[in-house]
Amino acid sequence: MIFYKKKSALKRGLFAKASLLGKQREELYMGNPAKRASLCFAAGCLGALANSWSVWYFGSKGIPSLFGVTIAPSFSLAWLYPRIVWGGLWGLLFLLPVMKNRFLSRGLLLSLGPTLVQLFIVFPMKAHKGVMGLTLGTLTPAFVFLYNVIWGLVAAIWLRWTDK
Repeated sequence: MIFYKKKSALKRGLFAKASLLGKQREELYMGNPAKRASLCFAAGCLGALANSWSVWYFGSKGIPSLFGVTIAPSFSLAWLYPRIVWGGLWGLLFLLPVMKNRFLSRGLLLSLGPTLVQLFIVFPMKAHKGVMGLTLGTLTPAFVFLYNVIWGLVAAIWLRWTDK
């Protein structure tokens, strides 16, 4: 009987701790909207920095060209700054209450937003590279998806890290 009581007390303690952590997470999501929005924007900016570095690094090493894709930007602040600001704006997608407890899956899911806009709006209408940027190479959509997954995962990991 004593063993049962100790186990029960231990369970109560664990459930109380889990409940407290859930309450802290809920506070972060609902308690201060400005704080949450600024964290999401910052996470998006950091994700965009990682994304931009990846695009530049892979391009400088000729990795996309090995697959017949001509995405190899030269690194400059004029190229980087707008990407970081747009990444921050896309980071506001993390305010949506979807998959809050599965942060990596959430980053992957939300990375589809900038991917679809790049493939179906930016490439054909702004850059004049055809739908999905296919004039840059047939595997362009795969590279765009890969780069935006990097954005989503870095942003999600940053938010998870600041959530503690």
